[in-house]
Amino acid sequence: MRVPVEWLRELVEIAPGVRGRDIAADLVRVGLEEEGIHGGQLRGPLVVGRVLSQVPEPQKNGKTIHWCHVDVGANGQQLTHGIPQEIVCGANNFDAGDWVVCILPGGVLPGNFEISARKTYGHMSNGMICSERELGLGDDHDGIIVLTRYFADRPDILESLEPGMDAIALLGLGREVVEVNVTPDRGYCFSMRGIAREYALATNVDFRDPADIEVPVATGPGFPVRLVDERPIDGRVGCDRYVARTVRDVDASRPSPPWMQRYLTEVGMRPISLAVDVTNYVMMLLGQPLHAFDLDLLPGDIEVRRAAPGEKLTTLDDVERTLAADDLLITGGGEILAIAGVMGGASSEVGPATRNVLIEAAHFDPITVARSSRRHRLATEASKRFERGVDPQIAPVAAELAARLLAEFGGGTIDSTATDVGEPQARSAFDFDVTHPTRLIGLEYPREEVVGTLRRLGCEVTESAGSPIVSVLAPTWRPDLTDGPELVEEVARVRGYDQIPSVVPRAEGRGLTHAQRVRRVVATMLANQGLVEVESYPFIGNGLFDVLGYAADDARRDTVTLANPLQDEAPLMRTSLLDTLLETLRRNVSRGMRDVAVYELGLVTRGSVPKGGAPILPVSSRPDPESEARLYAAVPPQPRHVAFAAAGLAQGSGPWGSSRGFDASDAVTWAREVGEILGIQLQVAAATMAPWHPGRCAAISLPDGRVVGWAGELHPKVLGALKLPARTVAGELDLDLLTEASLAPISAVKLSTFPLATTDVALTVDETVPVGEVEAALRRGAGPLLESLSLFDLFRGEQVGAGKKSLAFHLAVRAPDRTLTTDEVSAIRDQAVAAAARDCGATQR
Repeated sequence: MRVPVEWLRELVEIAPGVRGRDIAADLVRVGLEEEGIHGGQLRGPLVVGRVLSQVPEPQKNGKTIHWCHVDVGANGQQLTHGIPQEIVCGANNFDAGDWVVCILPGGVLPGNFEISARKTYGHMSNGMICSERELGLGDDHDGIIVLTRYFADRPDILESLEPGMDAIALLGLGREVVEVNVTPDRGYCFSMRGIAREYALATNVDFRDPADIEVPVATGPGFPVRLVDERPIDGRVGCDRYVARTVRDVDASRPSPPWMQRYLTEVGMRPISLAVDVTNYVMMLLGQPLHAFDLDLLPGDIEVRRAAPGEKLTTLDDVERTLAADDLLITGGGEILAIAGVMGGASSEVGPATRNVLIEAAHFDPITVARSSRRHRLATEASKRFERGVDPQIAPVAAELAARLLAEFGGGTIDSTATDVGEPQARSAFDFDVTHPTRLIGLEYPREEVVGTLRRLGCEVTESAGSPIVSVLAPTWRPDLTDGPELVEEVARVRGYDQIPSVVPRAEGRGLTHAQRVRRVVATMLANQGLVEVESYPFIGNGLFDVLGYAADDARRDTVTLANPLQDEAPLMRTSLLDTLLETLRRNVSRGMRDVAVYELGLVTRGSVPKGGAPILPVSSRPDPESEARLYAAVPPQPRHVAFAAAGLAQGSGPWGSSRGFDASDAVTWAREVGEILGIQLQVAAATMAPWHPGRCAAISLPDGRVVGWAGELHPKVLGALKLPARTVAGELDLDLLTEASLAPISAVKLSTFPLATTDVALTVDETVPVGEVEAALRRGAGPLLESLSLFDLFRGEQVGAGKKSLAFHLAVRAPDRTLTTDEVSAIRDQAVAAAARDCGATQR
C-alpha cells in the first residue's frame, strides 16, 4: 500500500518537520512493514526557465544538439556578467520562448545523479533542461517538459510562471510516498482511512475519519436489486449487502480534477476517466471497492447469484472467461455484468458518452472472492480488499461520497432514492480478561491502558465494577478481532513491540534422547557406506499399492486419506518409506545418475484414522494425561523407519579390478550394519514379501524373532512399472523397534590374550536351505568358544549334484583362559558340523 504523505496530512495531524522515513518508522512500530520511501530524492536548484534562444548545431555523429540561452532569474551563475544561463540540450520538442524546467549545477536528480557545469559538444553547459523521466514524473524521455503543454488545463499556473521560480514546489517533486506491506489480517489498511487510523494510534494524534459524512435518508427505493444465493459457502451468502446510488446527467468525458489524479498516481494507479477515477479514489480513501455501471446500458434489474456451469463472461481486460459454479455474479436482466468483487464486464462499462451512472457499493464474502480471483488469475485492487475483509457498514458512505464527487466534477444530479438490500451478519460481543496482556506478554499493562487501547481501536468495551472481565464488541472494520489472544496482540502492538524485551530461554542441557542418538548414528553409518540421504514427501497415489504388488489383504494398504491433499493425484499417506523413496531413486536415474544409492529416515502411517476423531483440547494450559492419551489414541500409529535403495554399479572398473553391480547382498549388508552399529545381532532368513523378488528377499529379525524389516532385490514387475533399472535393490527397517531393542544393556566381554585358532568347513545342503539357517546351526553347535563365523564360498555344480549347493565357512575360536589344542579345535568343528547335519541335513564335503 502506497501512502502519499500529503494525503495522509489531510486525515491526521502531522508535524511540519516530519518526513516519510519518520512516518514509516511509526507505522512499523504498530506492526506494518516498510517497503520503501518514494519521492523526496530530488534536491535543487530546480527552477522554471524561459528559453531566450535556441541554436541547432549538427554534429559529426548525425545528432543535432541545441545551444540554448535560458533566463533562470536570480539563480543563474552568469548573471553577474549579464549573460543568461548557457545550456546544451539534445531535445528538439521546444522553441525559443517556451517555459521549461532547468536543474542547475549543485542539484541532484533521482538516483543520486549530481549535476555540475561541464564542457560538452564544444560548449560549457551550466545545467540541464529536464524531461519527465529525469524528474521521476513519467516515462517520457524523448522530449523535455514544456510547461505550457504540461499545464495546458491550468491557466492559473501558466499566468504565475516566472523565471527562477522553484519548480520542485510547482511540480510537487518534494512530495513523499511511504510504501508499506499490509499483512493478511490487516485488510483495513488497504485504505488511507485505515493507515491514518494506525498512524494516529502510533503517535497519539487526532484522527479525522473521512467516513464521517452524513448520508441522507433515501426518499424511496432505488434501482431494483435482488440477492440470490442457492449455494452459500459454510453458511455464508456471497453478498450480504448491496448499496446502489444513481447520478444522472453526468458529463463522463470531463477529466477528473488534478489533485485527484495526483493522488491516484502517487498510490500507483493510472488516472483513466472521471467515473473510474472517482471510484478508485473512494476505494483508496475508504477501502470500499466500487463499480460504476452505465445505467442506460443495463438490460434489466440487477440480480446477484452464483454462476451456472459453462457460463461465460468477457471481462474488462477483453478476456472471455468460463465461469465456475462457485463464482458470484452481478447480472442485469439475465445478462452477466461482472464477477462480483473481482472485475466487471465490458457490456455496461462507463464511457465518454455515458450520461447516467449507477454506483455499486457491496459487501461480498471474502472466501468467495478469493476463490474466484485465484481461479481466474485476476488479482485486482477490489479482490485484494474483499478477500481480506471490507467494513460492511462503509458501503452507504462510499456510495454517497462517490455520487457527490461525480455530481461535483461531472455536473450531474444525485437521485434522492437509493438501494440498500441485504443484512450483514451481526457482530457478537465476547468476554476478555484485562489481565491477559500482563500474563501473556510479560510486561505490566494496567487496566486503564488495556481498556483505553481497545476503545482507541474502535472496540465497544462494557466494564463491570470489580471484575477483570469486560465485554468487547469489535469494530466492523476489524473482522479479525474475534477472541482474547487477538486483543492481547493489539494491546502489545499499540504500546510498541519494541517495548517487549528479547529474552532467550536458557538451555536445560539435557542433551539428545536415546532415539535421537539412534537416528544420528544410523544416518551417519549409512552415509559412511556411500549412500546419500534424501527426504521425500509422504504422499502417494491410489494405484501405488497395486504397482508394488501388495496383496488385497496386505495391512500396508490400510492408510489415511487426506481431506485436502497438496496434489489430487497423491491423496494418501505412505505406509512404507519405499513408497516414496523408490520415486526419488527413479528421478535421479532418469536425470542421468546411473549409479546411485540413497537412504531416508522418516515416518510412515500404519492404519486408518480411528472413528470419533481427535478431541479439541484447550490451549490455555497443558492437557491432563487422560486427554493427552485420547488425543494420541485418535491418531493412527506413525512409526519411524529407515529405508535404502540402490541401482547401477556398486564399484566401477579400474586398476583395482572389474566393476560390480549392486545385488541383494548389499541391501542385506546395510541392514545388518544398522543392527551392528546399535549393538544388535540381527538375524537374516529367506522370505517372500512384496515388492521384493521372491528368491532374493531376506527377512531381518531381532534375536527374539520379531521381524524388523526386509531387504533384497526388487521384483522385476515392480521395476518395470516404476521404470527403474534391472537388479535394483532396497531394504526397509522399523527404526522404532530397533531403538527399543538397543535399550537392552550390553555386557562387556573380557578380551582373551590367548591365541585365536581357525578352521574351515565345507557343507553340502539342499538348494532350498537358506544360508542363514546353516550359519545359525553352526553357531549353536560350536558353543561359547566360537568367536566369529563367516561364509567365504558358495559353489554350485556337477561336483555337488543337482539341487545341491556347497557352503564353505571360516570358524575362529578362542578360549579365555588357555591356548586351545588341535584336538579341542577339531572337536568344536565336529560339534558344529553335527548340528548342521541334524538341523539342516548338511553333509560335510
